[in-house]
Amino acid sequence: MKAAFSHIAVFGRPNTEGLAAPVSAILQTIAKTLPKARVSLETQTARAAGTLSGPPAETADLSALAQTADLAVVLGGDGTLLGVARQLAPFKIPVVGINQGRLGFMTDLDIAQLDQQLPPILQGHGVPEDRSMLDVSVMRKSEDGQNWQPVFQATALNDAVISRGAVSRMVELDVFVDGHYMQTLRADGLIVATPTGSTAYALSAFGSVLHPRLQGITLVPVAPQALSSRPIVLPWPVQVTVMVNDGAGTELHCDMQALTSLRDGDRIVIHPSAHLVRLLHPKDYDYFSTLRRKLHWSANPVLVGRPDPLFPSENA
Repeated sequence: MKAAFSHIAVFGRPNTEGLAAPVSAILQTIAKTLPKARVSLETQTARAAGTLSGPPAETADLSALAQTADLAVVLGGDGTLLGVARQLAPFKIPVVGINQGRLGFMTDLDIAQLDQQLPPILQGHGVPEDRSMLDVSVMRKSEDGQNWQPVFQATALNDAVISRGAVSRMVELDVFVDGHYMQTLRADGLIVATPTGSTAYALSAFGSVLHPRLQGITLVPVAPQALSSRPIVLPWPVQVTVMVNDGAGTELHCDMQALTSLRDGDRIVIHPSAHLVRLLHPKDYDYFSTLRRKLHWSANPVLVGRPDPLFPSENA
């Protein structure tokens, strides 16, 4: 990306105290970098931030910003970015995430280094990365038992999680992949995760880390009854259908932000979304550096930041 952005929308975590200082810093950095750019604050963010210092900005709700903005700057954690990115994905608006001192897997700009990291991205020199999403539907038989009807629909950037909710016993799920029966699972739940979501809940359930550039999804059982029930990585595109056999009180979460209750006989249909989330990273972005820091992997300080000596041009 080379052209500078012309209309920048700024988002923060709604109903959060202490937004005035970081939001003001973002607005000031944008004004210094792109003095002619149009800048808008999302309505709830503006309300939570209150009185701001520096250049004024108009306010608008997300639906209006989706129609006109060409860049979204999101202040907060990965959860805040997930919510904004999902809604902006159909409009192909790139998103850049800024954390407030706690590095995220997706919010990789640091508010303390805003003046150094944000201007190149505003000028069109960010590193783009497209992330896949999942479309999730719950199908339920009509009262007469003749037809299947959708009772819930959502999009997930991280994962769709089928869990036993507050019920103390396991749930029983039949799993199909592209119409082929795979297994019947008795467990506390099942996680269907994208590569982005492989470092979220799926990771704590001992799923594999999938690189964001991989085209695939992973199915991760949560505390399965059979020790032979293991995570599996599936190719892209693929459709996963999960039938609830015995699961009173079972729930479905999408990105832990959309929720519905399930009944026995419900079918959860999960397939690739037609929309992608485009993230923008700083030029020095290194996915493996993020993994080392977030997962506390061992590191040799002599090698950190150095390219592979056999392939210097590929890692520079």
